[in-house]
Amino acid sequence: MGVHVVLILNNSMNTTCTRCNKKYEYNRTNGHRKTICNSCNVTAFRQRRKQKCIDYKGGKCEKCGYNKCNAALQFHHKDPDKKDFALSWNGRPHSWEKCKIELDKCILLCANCHSEVHYMK
Repeated sequence: MGVHVVLILNNSMNTTCTRCNKKYEYNRTNGHRKTICNSCNVTAFRQRRKQKCIDYKGGKCEKCGYNKCNAALQFHHKDPDKKDFALSWNGRPHSWEKCKIELDKCILLCANCHSEVHYMK
C-alpha cells in the first residue's frame, strides 16, 4: 500500500457566504474561512467585542438602566482629553487589554442619555 500525495496548485475557489449570500473567492492560504466571507467575519468579531465591552461595563446604561439593544449602547469618555482611541472599531482592532484600559475611562450610556450629556455641555 503506497502513500498518495496530492499537490494543490491553486488554493482558491469561488464560493458563497452562508450569512450574506455574497459570492467571494475562498483562498485558504490568505486565511479565508470556507463558509463565511471576510466582511461577515469582521462584523461578527466586532459584535462579539462590543458585547464583551458592554458586559465589562455592567451591561446597561449607567444613567437610566436601558439594556435592550446593543446598537443603542455607547461608550462616553468622561474626560475627552484622556481619550487614546475611540471604541467604535471602525479602524484596526485593539487588544482586549488596551480596550479595558480605554473602557475604564468611559461610562456606558444609551444613545438618548449620551445625546443629553453632550447637549448639556
